[in-house]
Amino acid sequence: MSTGVVDRSLSQPVNTMPRPEGRGIARYLLWTQGTYYGLTGLWPLVSIETFQWVTGRKTDHLSTGREADHWLVMTVGVLVTAVALPLLTAAWRRVLSPETAVLGIAAALGLAAIDVIYVTRGVILPIYLVDAVLQVAIICAWAGVLLIQRQKIPIN
Repeated sequence: MSTGVVDRSLSQPVNTMPRPEGRGIARYLLWTQGTYYGLTGLWPLVSIETFQWVTGRKTDHLSTGREADHWLVMTVGVLVTAVALPLLTAAWRRVLSPETAVLGIAAALGLAAIDVIYVTRGVILPIYLVDAVLQVAIICAWAGVLLIQRQKIPIN
């Protein structure tokens, strides 16, 4: 007996990429951004020592003095890793939803802004400008994908 409810299970994506010419580019971008975020998010969680060797000493552990208590670095690492997961899932499933595009663009915008603002203020080392350049490249790539797609992906 039909209840009139449409099954929207994860095994059958509704919002697939509408134009074949943008599919490969979008999927490559999702894999690239997801992998980059996964690696940079996990890095301080796995080795705070090598992370600080490259990015500079952090002071978020000074209240306890223990190296394991870098609460801010660990929080950012977990959140950047959390952003990576839906990007990689979308790449694996070959699905680009508007929400995934917004997540990818918003994360890159936010991280680029933080990098530039806090390098300019002298809070973090200039090495973070390398990340800012990569974030801007990601934003430009998303702009390219969206221009190629040009069709609105309907929300059903």
